[in-house]
Amino acid sequence: MSWQIKVPGSTANLGPGFDSIGLGLSLYLTLEATPQAEWEFVHQGGHVPADTTVENHLIYQIAKQVAERYDKALPGCHVVMTSELPLARGVGSSAAAIVAGIELANLLCDLQLSVQDRLNISSQIEGHPDNATASVLGGLTISSMADDGFVDTIHVQDVDVAFVLFIPDVELKTAEARGVLPMQLDRPYAVKASAAANMLAASLIAKDYGRIGRYMESDLFHEPFRAQLIPSYAEIREAAKQAGAYGTALSGAGPTLISIIPTAIADEFVISMQKQFPAHRIVLTTADQHGLMVTHL
Repeated sequence: MSWQIKVPGSTANLGPGFDSIGLGLSLYLTLEATPQAEWEFVHQGGHVPADTTVENHLIYQIAKQVAERYDKALPGCHVVMTSELPLARGVGSSAAAIVAGIELANLLCDLQLSVQDRLNISSQIEGHPDNATASVLGGLTISSMADDGFVDTIHVQDVDVAFVLFIPDVELKTAEARGVLPMQLDRPYAVKASAAANMLAASLIAKDYGRIGRYMESDLFHEPFRAQLIPSYAEIREAAKQAGAYGTALSGAGPTLISIIPTAIADEFVISMQKQFPAHRIVLTTADQHGLMVTHL
């Protein structure tokens, strides 16, 4: 018995939806897993960890942790791993690996996890539910995580726009990006920031893309503090707006930026952005519609 585990990457926050709004992208981490006596990872293509052992491989560590959580011994496995998700760029590579590791344990140990189990465990390990829920469910997710680790998610599908990623050739660790954030916000400032987040969530559910773009660019929780870490932050936002984007925001903690654009202008938008920002990799994608998928091979 062998399985293919396919997990979408994701973008998170979309501006003021800090640590709570996620969107699955049609860019994937894929594992082909076959039980065997010993653990073995084979990495193919780019965007996969280099110089890693089985013991320090994130996917193995997550699978082992989940098996132990259910008092199971984790069997060996041969895993072929490919990825379209650049590491430390803000497109959910770690959350996708966590979701994949949980699913590996689920299959190898026959845990029979529910969707809610997957949401809870992945968000607990990740520390927040935005990327994790988007990788499990696909589409748009608006989520909260209670103190006991239970994740409540509103799931919106059929997001009928295109997305363009501006990926610079630099990494930005989430810990570094969090390090520039203030520990406290004044009440009037926090009220204004919260209002923008509420309007973003409502606009996303209503699929009012004009408002989505406006509130994506109205964040006060993190982007004003992280902008200094992001190559060409202000220039990309302005150029994307001039080229017809609804709005542009950091993808997760950055350094990637993401624009939401009408599907009809996608090709010309990408050509224009490639000319203006040759130091960035410009990637056109769509919202993933399925979330985590497991296929018997």
